[in-house]
Amino acid sequence: MEPRCLDGSVSKRSLRKKANMRSYDENLMDEIFEEEAGVVRQLGGKEQNDYIVIRNHILSFWRSNVRVWLTKGHIRETVSSECEHLINSAYDFLLYNGYINFGVSPAFTAQIPEANEGTVIVIGAGLAGLAAARQLLSFGYKVVVLEGRNRPGGRVYTQKMGAEGKFAAIDLGGSVITGIHANPLGVLARQLSIPLHKVRDNCPLYKPNGEPVDKDLDASVEFVFNRLLDKVMELRKIMGGFASDTSLGSVLETLRLLYGVARSPDEKQLLDWHLANLEYANAGCLSNLSAAYWDQDDPYEMGGDHCFLAGGNWRLIKALCEGVPIFYGNIVNTIRYGNEGIEVIAGDQVFQGDIVLCTLPLGVLKKKTVKFEPELPPRKLEAIERLGFGLLNKVAMVFPYVFWGEELDTFGCLNECTRQRGEFFLFYSYHTVSGGPALLALVAGEAAQSFESTDPSVLLNRILTVLKGIYQSKGITVPDPIQSICTRWGSDPLSYGAYSHVSVQSSGSDYDILAENVGNRLFFAGEATSRQYPATMHGAFLSGLREASRIYQSCRVRQNYPRKYTVKNTGPNNDILLDMFKRPDLEYGKFAFIFDPSSESPQSMGIMQVTFGASEEHYKDLLNSYPYPLKLPLQLYAIVSREQALQLQQISGRDESRLLYLTKSLGMKLMGLNALYNVGHSLITVIASSRKGRWRNRVNFSFA
Repeated sequence: MEPRCLDGSVSKRSLRKKANMRSYDENLMDEIFEEEAGVVRQLGGKEQNDYIVIRNHILSFWRSNVRVWLTKGHIRETVSSECEHLINSAYDFLLYNGYINFGVSPAFTAQIPEANEGTVIVIGAGLAGLAAARQLLSFGYKVVVLEGRNRPGGRVYTQKMGAEGKFAAIDLGGSVITGIHANPLGVLARQLSIPLHKVRDNCPLYKPNGEPVDKDLDASVEFVFNRLLDKVMELRKIMGGFASDTSLGSVLETLRLLYGVARSPDEKQLLDWHLANLEYANAGCLSNLSAAYWDQDDPYEMGGDHCFLAGGNWRLIKALCEGVPIFYGNIVNTIRYGNEGIEVIAGDQVFQGDIVLCTLPLGVLKKKTVKFEPELPPRKLEAIERLGFGLLNKVAMVFPYVFWGEELDTFGCLNECTRQRGEFFLFYSYHTVSGGPALLALVAGEAAQSFESTDPSVLLNRILTVLKGIYQSKGITVPDPIQSICTRWGSDPLSYGAYSHVSVQSSGSDYDILAENVGNRLFFAGEATSRQYPATMHGAFLSGLREASRIYQSCRVRQNYPRKYTVKNTGPNNDILLDMFKRPDLEYGKFAFIFDPSSESPQSMGIMQVTFGASEEHYKDLLNSYPYPLKLPLQLYAIVSREQALQLQQISGRDESRLLYLTKSLGMKLMGLNALYNVGHSLITVIASSRKGRWRNRVNFSFA
């Protein structure tokens, strides 16, 4: 689990490369073929292979020069005319799903067509909202962005600090690009010719009294920390998962006591530093993280170096804002949506449109400061409640000169008290990219919460005490800073925290639920809607591209079927789903269920199939309410939890009783395949992938 959106990167000293981990590779994209159902006539044949080759060729072609708008004409110069239909299919897929021709290159401005596709109101000018707005403009939509702050960027915020001749640009929010390989933020930096600075691996640690930590002890405790996390994963496999209310912190402490490791005060302080680093990575206390799912996004982490952007991330934000109509100081309080369109109310202003994209932080959704009319579906409200939204704070300081050494990008400090282990545990040196002698001190875990109510002068005094303890013993004078700033992200009414994590009682499925649209009118983006890249800057950006694509596809179907529409199938193809239902995990009567085999949690989500036969008159009223002529036998679907499936099984009587309970008591609506793919394509992909890779072998559980 790599560190996250408000800061982006943990020291490389504590990153672990897990067995079977895979990183996203722009040149190995065969798995996304499942998103492209219908582009070839037959799966597994030459046409599919040709399509994949052409698609990857197009992607590689654009990545070789991301400043140029790639056209089909460019591709035709290098691909045989016999493959014209495959060129068209692959190009359109990559274009409208945000794989090519996205970003801030000046050459792209000329490609924006006249707006004739309808009006989209985007709430929030952070990375997600700006990415979506630019894409939608390029698709021909009228776009208005409403931003509550007087600046763009949201939780990405670069502040100019210091005094004349000693100015520095410091990121108080998202700061580090975590993994540069295939990272869309790296694409933006290339388009703008902004240099990147690799965060160097060397990260010395210091004791509370300022003495350097013994290198042998450091290496020994780091090994223990990594082995403890490995044991968590092994135990999770052996047990078939943990209970939903089991925290990562409780499992780690149980294992530490079981194996009798990190017992001395020095060892315990060192282990606490690594645990603080882990809490920083997740913006949450270990006691709140789900032992079952805290690392569910690890297989998708970006590869490559972690980098600072020269001059701060505001340079990306500034470029993304160009040409986008943004109304600042508009704090949204009500969102209305329905068949006739949408209305967004901000103070005494009312904005009307066809579609609204909500990119509000999860912390704001949890506080319910924005009213939705009608209310959001129960499953979305429950997911908002379950997912965690944690805290990370910073103290930014500009000094008269660099006294800590030019060769360091990071250094760490241990704490005597476990509860305060996250206070100033890690320092980032910003002098290489900020333009001035700047330091950032990070505050994570429980310490980040108490930090919010502590006087800034007290906090600054504590930091200077730590720094003097380290450097004055070396004969180095620590000067007072020219300027300092303490963040208060938890108290900020437009964020109420830093970034999301999988808390106890939650799972990765909740990210997918947050990403579901409501009625093809209300859409959602933001890092907390990204199951693969949550809590990262690139995850927020990619979610904006994703929702622009979904909005585009939704409107295509609406134009073709103006009276009743659903989103075009963008998920796995029909055969994959139907094949899975040949081997259901649970079956009774006319009901069949498939679930993610990697989770036994009662809250884990699955898909229900109900089969209606040709001669069953008692279902006639239900089927007559379906908006299209139907041919029987017929399969309809719903997304349910394991717990709901078992509740349904316990209903006495015939299948009619179960259907009544399903629709009346649980408030569910059955849907066809297109609607299922619209709301559940990610869940289908996860189940299909997990079924392929279901583990069968027990592991040897020993600490050696």
